[in-house]
Formats: sequence, C-alpha cells, structure tokens
Amino acid sequence: MEYRIERDSMGEIEVPRDRYWGAQTERSRRNFAFGHEQMPQGVVRALTIVKLAAARANADLLPEKMTARKLRAISAACDEILSGQLDDHFPLTVWQTGSGTQTNMNVNEVIANRGNEIDGEKILHPNDDVNMSQSSNDTFPSAMHIAAAAAVEDRILPALGALADTFRQLEAANEGVVKCGRTHLQDAVPIRFSQEISAWRSMLESDGDMLRRSMPGLLELALGGTAVGTGLNAPAGFDTAAAGYVSELTGRSFRAAENKFESLTSKNALVFAHGALKALAADFMKIANDVRWLASGPRLGLGEITIPSNEPGSSIMPGKVNPTQSEAATMVAVQVMGNDVSVGLAASQGNFQLNVFMPVIIYNFLQSCDLLAGALDSFNRNCASGIMANRGKMLRNLNSSLMNATALNPRIGYEKAAAVVRKAFDEDLTLREACVALGFLSPDEFDEAFHPERMA
Repeated sequence: MEYRIERDSMGEIEVPRDRYWGAQTERSRRNFAFGHEQMPQGVVRALTIVKLAAARANADLLPEKMTARKLRAISAACDEILSGQLDDHFPLTVWQTGSGTQTNMNVNEVIANRGNEIDGEKILHPNDDVNMSQSSNDTFPSAMHIAAAAAVEDRILPALGALADTFRQLEAANEGVVKCGRTHLQDAVPIRFSQEISAWRSMLESDGDMLRRSMPGLLELALGGTAVGTGLNAPAGFDTAAAGYVSELTGRSFRAAENKFESLTSKNALVFAHGALKALAADFMKIANDVRWLASGPRLGLGEITIPSNEPGSSIMPGKVNPTQSEAATMVAVQVMGNDVSVGLAASQGNFQLNVFMPVIIYNFLQSCDLLAGALDSFNRNCASGIMANRGKMLRNLNSSLMNATALNPRIGYEKAAAVVRKAFDEDLTLREACVALGFLSPDEFDEAFHPERMA
C-alpha cells in the first residue's frame, strides 16, 4: 500500500494514499483498532448534511471567510458523500472518543481533501473551513437527531403502518368468526377472531402515535452551541440559519434548540424516542408470540391458524415447519430492549457541559430502527400476509371450552355454574350433560340459555 504524509497539531502521520481522510482520522483508526461496530453511514450522512448546511449559513453570515468558491467545493464533496460514492472513506468504529469528535473530523477531512481535489487547489482546511462556526460538541448531537428522525420517519413508521394495514385486512376477513378466548394461558370466554386481530392492529397504531410524539424533540438541533453551549466562534444567527438549511436539505422542520447548554449535555429526546421503540418491540414480541401459539401444532397444539411454510424446520425431522418469522421477530425485540438499557444508561452519564457516550447511543438507536423496520417488513411479507384462520378447529375448541359456562351465570348463578364446570371436567362431560345431571336446568332450558357464539 502506498502512503502520503498528513499533518495535524500532533505532527506527521502516514495515511493511505487512495483515501481522503486525514491525520486525525488515521490516529483514531490506529488507536481504536478493535470491535466490528462501524460508525453507521446514517451518522456520516447526517454529519455531511450538517456540514453542507453550516457552509451555506457561513456563506450568508461570513462571506469573507466562506467564499463562493469554498462553498462550491464543499457542496460538491458533500453531494458525493450523500450519494454513497465515498462510503469507503469513513473507517472509524463506534468505540472512539465519546463526543464523536473523531468521526466529525473524519467527515471534515474527507470533505476538505475531496473538495480541494475537485477545485484543483488546496483552498479548504478541515477545521478552519469545513468545521467553521462549529464544534464536534454541537455537530455530533445534531447529526444524531437528524439520523434518528430519518430512521423513525423513513423506516419504522412505514414498516409499522404496512403491518397494521395487513392486520386490518385480516380483521375484516374474519369478522364473524368466533373462537375461544384465553387468559393466563387458560381457556376463557369467547371472542371474535377479528377482535383478537384488532388488538394487534391497535398496538401498532398506538406505538406509531408514541413515535410521532417523540419527533418534536428529535427536530431540535444543538448547532450554534459550539464547544460548551455559549456559541463561541459562531456568528449571531448561525444556529437558526443552519437549522433552516438542514430543514431544506432533509425536508423536515428542524429548528435550533432554545437552550444549547441542555442540547449538548442531555440526550433525553433520544431516550424518549427509543422508549417508544422499546414499546413497539414489546408489542411486536406479544404479537409474534400470539401468532406462534395460535399456529402451534399442527396437530397437537392450538392449531387455530395456519401460517406460511417458508423453509424446512428440522435437520432430522422430515416435514417439520417452524414459526421462524415469529422467532426472528422476538429475537429482534429482546435486542431492542437491551439497546434501550444501553441508551438510557449512556444518556444518564452527561457530565457538566457534555455527554461523552454519544456514539454508543446513536449506534444502538439506529440498530434498533434498522432491526425493527426489517423485522416488521419481513414478518408482514413472510407471515402475517399469509395467516389463515382454521375455522373448523376454532369451532371445535369453542364448543369444548368449559368457560362457556359463564353464559349460565344469569340463569343459575356463579356457584352453580362453577359446579357444572367441575363436574364436566372431572367426569369428561359436556356442559349440557353436567348441568342437566345436576338438575340445575332442563335440556331445553340449557339450550335456550347457552349460545357461545353470542357471547362475543
């Protein structure tokens, strides 16, 4: 490999000749050479948006420093990053400085070096020009919010909405189907299958509402706070101008945080939004478990629904098919719940004017979004869209349920109805046979009172 010499405040260092990063990136690459968790490209792109917005704001407010020529070079380099052409030039891992400074400098260096190449002369300096009016302490938290907002709105909400739509269609298709309800994993009074499905749909819709309620906090940007929140070295009005350009570039209504001191050190908006992701994970876990319980069998389980047979389920048992989409979904759910612990603990560690756990916060946040969006989409396409009610099995289970005796309460009272259940269970009788044998109702009176299908 061929190298070139780059310099920073600590001296000279060799950098791969075919890479646009500079000295500070190279030092981080060497000093933190462990782990496989690379800084997400969503963060790199969000930081690039910050740099482009900042350059435009600086061109408006400090035209003598951010000249039109420099702005063109920065803009051209940023366009290449945002289009994915330079992905190989961002090698750093999550495990670095807790402020994200080294990734901020990685972006600064790539923009400067590529911008200079585009221009044909060395007109850009990574700190003086690309990082003008900024600090890692306000750019990185701003990029976190930009990346998080995009992940929630562009990935999570559409995937969640598509699965909810599938359940809405399944709900309509099973409106008149009555089945046995279950509480405590025990038989309960009847319920319509459409009512059971409506709970799944409503959970997802509620989770979507929670995520949308978290968006205002994510749309606040720390830009303009610079190092400690005072805005040192940033011109007046930079925060609102930069936030305006971020809004133009993203199509979202970002705004400058009112209190920059809070926005640098507190990560409460991300904690709140990830809490909504955890709520979604918890509901997704419940839905996936319901589906695999209802599909259990196929002969010796509940067997009240059938799900698509996507792949063989055993290396030794021929013909076995497993609820693999539910299994993947539940594993994703527990990963997201674990991520929530990491996000919450990391966010609690702000000291004085800065939180230095930011890379691990945004890594876990974006991983949760990526996993949940992918799992929701996969579960929808490969499982939920193919769910079929086994109506015959539902009817047999309904007619066999001892909890249908609840319909007798108004006629014979709770204690006598309980005696009917006990006798029916102990002697393997139907509820009708047990009730008549106990002398509580005649056969005709029982038939008049007992209609399980009406109980739902």
